[in-house]
Amino acid sequence: MAAPSRGLPAQPLSATASTLPDLPSVSALFLIDFDVKAGYTIRWKRAVPNLELEGIVEYKSLPSGLHTVSEDLIYFVHEDGYAGLSAFVNAPTDEEEARHARMIAVGVLVPLSYGRLGRAWRHAEGLKEMASKLAVDPKQTALLDEYWNLCGTREPSHPPAPISDSPMASPALGKSAAPHGHARDRSASEGVALTQSGNRLSPYHPAWSLNNLLDTFGPLIFPIYRAALLRRRILISTHAPVNEACNFVYDISILANIPSSVIDLLDPSAPPQRLRPLFTIGVHDIPFLMADNAKRPGPTPEQPSSPLGHASSGWIACTTDSILAMKDELWDVLITMPQTHAANPRMKAWPTVEFSQGKPLKATQRDLRRFRTLKAGLRRLASATSSPIVHGDDNVAANGALDRPSALSNRQSRLSTSSFQPIPISSNDQDSDSLSDAADKIVEPMTWTSLAYSGFIWWASAGEQGQSDEAEEAVHDNGLLADLIPSPSPGHPPQQQQQRRPSGSFNVTGMSGAVNESATSLIARRSTTIDGFVPGWGEQTDGEDEDRARVELSIITYFHRLTASVLGTLAEIVAATDDEEFTDVEVSRSPSMNNDAGSSGGGEDSERLLPRLEGVNDEQLDFEYAGADVRVDSEALTAMGLDVWSDADAVFVKEVVARYFSRRARVEGKGIEVCGLRVC
Repeated sequence: MAAPSRGLPAQPLSATASTLPDLPSVSALFLIDFDVKAGYTIRWKRAVPNLELEGIVEYKSLPSGLHTVSEDLIYFVHEDGYAGLSAFVNAPTDEEEARHARMIAVGVLVPLSYGRLGRAWRHAEGLKEMASKLAVDPKQTALLDEYWNLCGTREPSHPPAPISDSPMASPALGKSAAPHGHARDRSASEGVALTQSGNRLSPYHPAWSLNNLLDTFGPLIFPIYRAALLRRRILISTHAPVNEACNFVYDISILANIPSSVIDLLDPSAPPQRLRPLFTIGVHDIPFLMADNAKRPGPTPEQPSSPLGHASSGWIACTTDSILAMKDELWDVLITMPQTHAANPRMKAWPTVEFSQGKPLKATQRDLRRFRTLKAGLRRLASATSSPIVHGDDNVAANGALDRPSALSNRQSRLSTSSFQPIPISSNDQDSDSLSDAADKIVEPMTWTSLAYSGFIWWASAGEQGQSDEAEEAVHDNGLLADLIPSPSPGHPPQQQQQRRPSGSFNVTGMSGAVNESATSLIARRSTTIDGFVPGWGEQTDGEDEDRARVELSIITYFHRLTASVLGTLAEIVAATDDEEFTDVEVSRSPSMNNDAGSSGGGEDSERLLPRLEGVNDEQLDFEYAGADVRVDSEALTAMGLDVWSDADAVFVKEVVARYFSRRARVEGKGIEVCGLRVC
């Protein structure tokens, strides 16, 4: 369980429910008991009309293997558009009929009207308290009646609205500009907006596990994030308890969200903004998974999406049923979590990641270096004081927002080595040991081509070019967290300089995109019922929660900026390709060209270009851009923070271009040419 939620003093039920502001209304409340003879049984339930519970919530609330643990929190989704949360307790008892163990679960269903869980985590404390009391005395069902009267839905039942894939407006972020020009204005730095004083993560929020997510997966988090960005079906095979795995499901779905700053740059047929988190699934969900797979690659106008989202958006879930891991037609990527207690505690046990064909998925060498830099930046952020991140009043506008130009509107490059100083990498011994072990087990080995290139460049430039490449990488990676970490010189936050890519073919999108609604939705306002802080929590935890929330939300900011960097860079490549194609077509349609080709019915170039034309609208041609190929060179790969030597990253770029821009990409890696011949 997340650290901030441990050691909380027990409170009366009514007080517990009132400590968290805006408790979401529940559409169902139920008590499930495991009977040794009858199996899973719903002992008590309340629900809005027409909401089916029997045969559904019993199995979702009690996944396989829970009998081996004393307590757990289980997240799940109901196919009718509800998020579920149940608190499980396995308590010893003197009853021989129950085999001296009473296993119960108290759960709720909350409409998915906002976010991925409908803020169901805010009920966790109340559910845990009721489950603990009912495990001792099952006759205290008055507790359930009281909770239902307090939190039950008062409005008439109506089907929950499907989750919207369009970004929601955030009061902390500026309005988006028109899609023309690929520019957006921001009223505040995304990092500063998320870490304003007076905000903190709600207790039991899954995002508290983000740091643990990085420690658990290490550099593997980047290929998993890329698979989620491609909207793959990702299954986490784990063991009880499942609370941590459910938190990881939520975290990965949040990290793979598409920032609102780049939504308008994508093709209208691009995948939905969100990856669907299904949380805990089991054998009983196989029919749903098979039906969902039949709907891929996506719904048609005659086939509307379900309340859980579009089938084309992929999903991520966790399971304790090993049979699901064996049915590789149901998933695209399988993550197998190691046993909690490793045989050799000194050696870190890493998760294994594989495709459905059994091919392992590993991190690249670039991912390993990026992960080192990320951990160093987070350590620096965590060790910083609780003072505001940005110092000085000159940089704050009248509305309290940071007044600095939008990087997307300025189309800044991330490759400028003079923009700011790289964050020093000062890994502690534990990180160094684990990452050294990771390099051997979960990271792709260096290719012979990269070794040959590095050796040649080192010899030709006396080592200078290699240092320059490392500096560019450091600038790119540190830039994703730069304005979230206190500046070494108070009053002088790091500034960026505008610089074009060396090739000059297009500008690399810089610090693009403010964090979208999924990040700001993590924040819960303190209750103002008692002097502006939450009753029962104690003032000593406020500063600690706020500082830790800054780290957790910075991780979200980091990955959303990484997504904006990838999609923004590719959007500019696509735009440059369109400009070139438009120029070529205009030349082919000029009067002189038409006169020269009039008698022969068109030149060879015209015949080559005309098939790309769709039709005429008001005497202007409407271009079918889906047919234009785009060229992604090694400099673009570097600008996106990808590995120029990795075949997996090249395939990733091709799939991103195809899925988000409806184009075919030609990826060109780095190499050496001698007298016009490529030798490496």
